[in-house]
Amino acid sequence: MKTSLIAKGSIFLAAVVSILATAAPSFAYDGCGWGAHHPARREVLRRDAHLNRELNHDYGHLNGQYGRLKAEDASIRRQEQFDAAMNGGHLTHGETVRLNHEENTLQRQINNNLR
Repeated sequence: MKTSLIAKGSIFLAAVVSILATAAPSFAYDGCGWGAHHPARREVLRRDAHLNRELNHDYGHLNGQYGRLKAEDASIRRQEQFDAAMNGGHLTHGETVRLNHEENTLQRQINNNLR
């Protein structure tokens, strides 16, 4: 009898964790929700979208660094989503400064590879 209660509890816990894990990223998604309208987050997301468009536009002119630069851009986006999810859909001043620094570094890398 104890085994069946433990098994049922484990199944219930797994179901709850699964539901929460699938719902949590949707709160941080940059295309919906009130958090995307937060000024700091909007700025970071706008710049990230610009970098993504620039990378796609310059695909053949990045001296073989396209994949690495796209991965770095995706990493910045994931970090922004994580930070926003941890802060109720907005970014703190420190997070905004760090993300802008990372985006500036990526922009310089793109410009340097175009030469």
